[in-house]
Amino acid sequence: MTELGLPMTVPTEGLPARVRIYEVGARDGLQNERLAVPTEVKADFIRKLADAGLTTIEATSFVHPKWVPQLADAEQLFPLVSDLPGVRLPVLVPNDRGLDRALALGARDIAVFASATESFARANLNRSLDESLAVFEPVVRRAKEAGAQVRGYVSMCFGDPWEGAVPPHQVVRVCKALRDMGCDELSLGDTIGVATPGHVRTLLALLNEEGVPTDVIGVHFHDTYGQALANTYTALEHGVTTIDSSAGGLGGCPYAKSATGNLATEDLVWMLQGLGIDTGVDLDRLTATSVWMAAHLDRPSPSRTVRALSHKDQ
Repeated sequence: MTELGLPMTVPTEGLPARVRIYEVGARDGLQNERLAVPTEVKADFIRKLADAGLTTIEATSFVHPKWVPQLADAEQLFPLVSDLPGVRLPVLVPNDRGLDRALALGARDIAVFASATESFARANLNRSLDESLAVFEPVVRRAKEAGAQVRGYVSMCFGDPWEGAVPPHQVVRVCKALRDMGCDELSLGDTIGVATPGHVRTLLALLNEEGVPTDVIGVHFHDTYGQALANTYTALEHGVTTIDSSAGGLGGCPYAKSATGNLATEDLVWMLQGLGIDTGVDLDRLTATSVWMAAHLDRPSPSRTVRALSHKDQ
């Protein structure tokens, strides 16, 4: 349990008053687990995350089971959680067929997953970068026609395991293409966790200069080199108010072996509470949820905040 008065709230001028946490643990977090997670456990996980106050929870992905077997139960899972009041449940779709499956179940928050680099586009989508964007164009159009909100993920925004550092203008080109298709928001992914604050600041500024407004941008940092919170703070200074994170720090990327876990939602909430930034999240409930999921996965949570708070209860 959190201790009375901790963390001390010390607001910092120039930061947002409220942040929307885009919880990715149930999708991005579980897709890379070695052990199969039963559908009902996934549903309970999502319900517990909602009970903790998270209002945007990415539920699953409608990809072919061959590519991501952990998410093969999307049709069974989504109806179990689709009636959660006041909760957005985005789902990832790779193509028209995935969109058809999602819309048939009533999904109205759709995400597509693009790459800023040629190498990762071929590894993840088996297409060139431009070919993958061409596939997404009708998906985004049809999703919008169905009344869905559409997010465009852009992976490898800061570094690529095959190509090295990624030039910011290369990321901007993909972001503008997704916006031109009709994506309502963009998520800048540091897929292998190599970003540093200066790089984050430079990319965000360039996006603004090229006509992509801050209010459509979210950030998605991995903590491979321990930079996720520093990079998040830099994004907050720039005015970004959508932060992707994963309960308990779950996650990785099955197509980029150097990618480790996502920024832990508990670590993020601890920092935001200390800064006086509202999230609507109950940290104690969230921590208990991650401890519960860690038990199902038979390993401890990598989140420092989860470890510290759960240790106090023992």
